[in-house]
Amino acid sequence: MTKEEIKELVNLFAEANISKIKIKEQDGFEIELERDMSCDTLIPASPATPVPQPINVNVVNETPSNTKSNNPSINSPMVGTFYQAPSPGAAPFVKVGSTVKKGDAIAIIEAMKIMNEIEAEFDCRIVEILVADGQPVEYGMPLFAVEKL
Repeated sequence: MTKEEIKELVNLFAEANISKIKIKEQDGFEIELERDMSCDTLIPASPATPVPQPINVNVVNETPSNTKSNNPSINSPMVGTFYQAPSPGAAPFVKVGSTVKKGDAIAIIEAMKIMNEIEAEFDCRIVEILVADGQPVEYGMPLFAVEKL
């Protein structure tokens, strides 16, 4: 059997609705073609290009646009997750309008499974809470807009 005859046989086998063919010639040449017919769909000759899967991205505006530029802020001393209260369901450490003294606990930042209390750096009044409860924060990110007392 010549190369051309083998190519023609493979093409005919691909077009035919058969699952197996075996040919033996008297000179000892033998060829067998077999395919799985349990699939209803055709398998492409070349691998399919993977289709990109959509991902969900939450964009967080780290620089609040409504922060008053005249007010100082208390910034995050570390990377972690910001919590307003000492435990779920508990009252928050501070609210807008709260007056705090230097050293008072005003929030918690969880970093590497450790709860770190964030303390006021100076006597102040909370003007605005800039971070939502449970939001990830970066080092130096403003947490509270305050008014020094």
